Amino acid sequence: MAPATGAEIPTTPRDPREEIADHLGALRAFAISLTRNVSAADDLVQDTIVKAWTHIDKFQPGSNLRAWLFTILRNTFYSDRRKMRREVADPEGVHAATLCEKPSHDGRLALADFRRAFDQLSPEHREVLILVGASGFAYEEAAEMMGVAVGTVKSRANRARARLAEMLGLEEGEELLSSADAATLAVLGRSGVRAA
Repeated sequence: MAPATGAEIPTTPRDPREEIADHLGALRAFAISLTRNVSAADDLVQDTIVKAWTHIDKFQPGSNLRAWLFTILRNTFYSDRRKMRREVADPEGVHAATLCEKPSHDGRLALADFRRAFDQLSPEHREVLILVGASGFAYEEAAEMMGVAVGTVKSRANRARARLAEMLGLEEGEELLSSADAATLAVLGRSGVRAA
């Protein structure tokens, strides 16, 4: 039986995923105009389609699908450009070969050793290392706070650092505590032992 005259056949709207293919040519042309490189443009269109497909639930049915896709493409392009500005060009791998990171557990173990050794120092030696090394006071300021001569502060600090290096088994120039806190590094800093 034929529908009555003037009556419209109800149509169900197309799934936007089915319509994406209709816009590929326009997306590719827009991508080429942005990237100036056909290969990069194709990658950009592919990224755009993946993002659109993944977030299709955010598309408002009845709105302009092409405009939505162009917005995704444009945002992806500028987002990628911002990322590339922060990247270092290293095609030969020269820079990457110089990068390394010591395991964090080594630093924690060395710091635990340092704390044990520091606790074994005399109260006078701990005091001078805290004031001069960790807190950053000048010898003169520490001498005034401690009520002793500047030479006494210098002597105590030197002996305390030497004793600490001895207890830790450090030799001159040996590297230790590269991930230690600033206070620990400051305490060892003037001892002749390299702390980092």
